[in-house]
Amino acid sequence: MTQLGLPRNIQACLFDLDGVVTKTAVVHAAAWKETFDAFLREREGPGYRPFDPVADYDEYVDGRPRADGVRTFLASRGIHLPEGGPDDPPDAATVNGVGNRKNELVLRKIRTEGVEAYEGTLRYIDAVRAEGLRTAIVSSSANTLDVLRSIDAEHLFDVRVDGVVARERALPGKPHPDTFLAAAHDLGVDADRSAVFEDALAGMDAGRSGHFGYVVGVDRVGQTDALYRHGADVVVKDLAELLGEGGGNA
Repeated sequence: MTQLGLPRNIQACLFDLDGVVTKTAVVHAAAWKETFDAFLREREGPGYRPFDPVADYDEYVDGRPRADGVRTFLASRGIHLPEGGPDDPPDAATVNGVGNRKNELVLRKIRTEGVEAYEGTLRYIDAVRAEGLRTAIVSSSANTLDVLRSIDAEHLFDVRVDGVVARERALPGKPHPDTFLAAAHDLGVDADRSAVFEDALAGMDAGRSGHFGYVVGVDRVGQTDALYRHGADVVVKDLAELLGEGGGNA
């Protein structure tokens, strides 16, 4: 292992955004809950079963592209909507309409509440780059660039593969490994010499199925065992731990 807590053959680090670099996973979970609860209440009446912002979020939407999250969660409740199109209005009863409703909510929350970075992650990325490793941000979010700019972190990544890029290239999202593989390719580094940093179970699955050299699970919500089951090689509560800083600033 290197002083970065990685195998010595690792040449590139591929970071998820929400929950790894920024404290926005909780914002996304709240927006999903508000969106799905309103949808279910309208469809099923006051006796509906609410969206669980921990169990349902982790299992069905965390880390996935927005439309995949809508489709996967609603399927778990036996609900199947027409796909619609990316420009569907947020009140449309389509997969894309529900997804756009959630996106409006999350953007409003980010504008009003702001975005905060995990300082331990920023210190770790600085250390990674100082050692000459290449870095990429890999996120299903179409708002990745705006979020990075809001925390002045755009310069920390050599490559960005986000929801916008994935759509342009027709890359399937997590749990498929394609976005991570694209980032490694764009960095000019083989997957087996790249490390994946993720907090989502879908991201763990992507790291395992893509045969990456190392998969780091970041446990912000007490799911260490699940992260290991889904393919993590190591799990930390904060990336500062990989620098020997203990718990870091979570």
